[in-house]
Amino acid sequence: MAEKEEVYSSKISYNGIFSFKDLYKFCHDWLVEETGVSLSEDKYSEKIKGDSKDITVEWKGTKEMTDYFKMEIKVSFKVSDLKNVEVMQGNVKISTNKGSVEISVKGTLVRDYEDKFEGSGFKKFLRETYEKYIIHDRVLQYKEKVASSCDEFLSQTKAYLDLEAKKK
Repeated sequence: MAEKEEVYSSKISYNGIFSFKDLYKFCHDWLVEETGVSLSEDKYSEKIKGDSKDITVEWKGTKEMTDYFKMEIKVSFKVSDLKNVEVMQGNVKISTNKGSVEISVKGTLVRDYEDKFEGSGFKKFLRETYEKYIIHDRVLQYKEKVASSCDEFLSQTKAYLDLEAKKK
């Protein structure tokens, strides 16, 4: 069985005016273009409460880095009290959203995802020896790559939300 190790977990929160549709597109496009992951949406749910709604979105992204290492990124959005509002941007009235959003990211390094070292106790011993003595530095390098990709995603998303707030 492949060896999975969570190497990154963090979240950001934002409360204010933003376009959920634009945020969703920005996050999706950034992950696909900048990290190269194949992204799937595992969950999307909306709960309407009067004139507002709560939205939950969960994505899972994977990318094969080598024939031994694979990156998995899980992103979840929890949007609460999302309302449609109109704001002035310059001299133009635009429709956008107002609410709270929390974005959580978990990054996992998957080793031996093709199960080349599975089948017997001896093969597992070989994998542990291989990782500990032969490719130890490479394991650390890929852990750092996964963590930095996740951290950069959250930083870019936070910057995007801050920029959106300054436009309004």
